[in-house]
Amino acid sequence: MLLEIENLAVEVAGKRVLKDINLSIDEGETHVLLGPNGAGKSTLFLTILGFPQYNVVNGSIKFKGEDITNLTTAERVQLGIGVSFQSPPSIRGVSVRDLLKIESHQEINEPLNARMLELAQKLKFNDEFLDRDVNFGFSGGEIKRSEILQLLAQMPDFTMFDEPDSGVDIENVELIAGEIGTLLDKDIKHDSRKRSGLLITHLGYILNFVSADKAHVLMDGKIACSGNPAEIIEDIRKEGFNGCVECAQCIK
Repeated sequence: MLLEIENLAVEVAGKRVLKDINLSIDEGETHVLLGPNGAGKSTLFLTILGFPQYNVVNGSIKFKGEDITNLTTAERVQLGIGVSFQSPPSIRGVSVRDLLKIESHQEINEPLNARMLELAQKLKFNDEFLDRDVNFGFSGGEIKRSEILQLLAQMPDFTMFDEPDSGVDIENVELIAGEIGTLLDKDIKHDSRKRSGLLITHLGYILNFVSADKAHVLMDGKIACSGNPAEIIEDIRKEGFNGCVECAQCIK
């Protein structure tokens, strides 16, 4: 397994938020994590990233067979974990162009390489945009596309996408989804894929454009059920997340 989470329990500010989470994602797989607001999706996301305020009180997180439970965020990124935040911060004094050079291991005084310029054009970014400060004054669609462009510079082995479809119009969702497909090796045969991902979403709209191998529903800090994404999404659309309550009760 590329990512293995076993019996994970997490506290934030002394409050238990995640309880006995078990989740495994193999090479080449795309999983989706669904759940209502406050279920713990973002807590799991940030715990996998190693944010220090998310205190692991039980269990472990392994990546590529290595226990990363106590590694720093920077160390996890160096191992091949990438992330697209729902609401990333603005970075004054750092241009998008310079950030892309850093992420693609270029020298700052070098011109941005041809590959990154081509990717920027695909995501509808011109030279003027590349010289703007990161996320400063960006629209919702520009923020999402910029996050994806940064990930394309890194090409991580495992990528987490936090609500990639929230606050984005249909045109941008389709554009973003196409590049998410690139990040997840969707353009090659399934048995040849190496890159994996976890899509965290509230409504599952992104799944109209990006295929997933497995879905999980997080309820009250626990994974209530796992299974076929299409079937789970259809159940949620018909019954809401209340339809998962019985599953949640079964695992208590």
